[in-house]
Amino acid sequence: MPRTTALDPLFTAVNCEVFTDRHLTNLAAGTLAAVRVPDFLDTSTCRTAFAALDRLPTADYDPARVPTPIVRFGPALNDYRDEGGRLDAERYWHDAEAARAAWQRAGMRPDPIAVSMARLGSAWCAAVAPATIGGRAVFGGTLREINAGALIHYDDINREFPVGLFDQGIVAQLAFNVWVTVPTAGGATTVWRHRWEPADEQHRQAYGYQPETVQHCQHVSIAPEPGDGLLFNPANFHAVEPNPTGRRIAFAFFLGLTPTGQLIAWS
Repeated sequence: MPRTTALDPLFTAVNCEVFTDRHLTNLAAGTLAAVRVPDFLDTSTCRTAFAALDRLPTADYDPARVPTPIVRFGPALNDYRDEGGRLDAERYWHDAEAARAAWQRAGMRPDPIAVSMARLGSAWCAAVAPATIGGRAVFGGTLREINAGALIHYDDINREFPVGLFDQGIVAQLAFNVWVTVPTAGGATTVWRHRWEPADEQHRQAYGYQPETVQHCQHVSIAPEPGDGLLFNPANFHAVEPNPTGRRIAFAFFLGLTPTGQLIAWS
């Protein structure tokens, strides 16, 4: 049976000049699909960041785990999760420190991650702080080049690490992306009005899910432009469309809303 028989009028993607606290709270509450701010980074900043990319040590994911090629820089916590839902701490902290050092050596000025976090903190009227584990700040701010697309999947730190991970509690998670270069066609991000449920596991595919999982679900698609900033709730299933030519490169991190109303960040 279809999961969706009528459209939710609140599940929309909106374009705005700036992010606001209302945007963040609506995304956290699930009453908004996505918010895009065109020209979040200006052309000069995008060009400077793109020119510095060759100075960052990037690598491909293991094709046995991620069947669509994705070039990446920076450790993502989910890549260091063991079968018991715990963090492989020794390997993670080693790679996190190496990534911090590489980022400093790249000398990216202005720093697109620092600019993004500062502006999101201004929207929230409180600075974004790094998530911590045992008092130690995690790495925040990855680079991903996704040209062959990304499978339908969701991100939820509370499910990924059910035994707990951060010193801070998380009541809602948001995903932020900002693009420094995009293809002329393809590469859209699609967000579905669907969150994981046990029945979805019959449609498992590598790290994600087959299209049958969301075929009857309401969705929005956002085709990025250079400099665009995008916020959405990654507990909703989402995917990236392949692009036939060109490069689709974004900086990204997660935001978490804590029980005390603080915004924290990680990748």
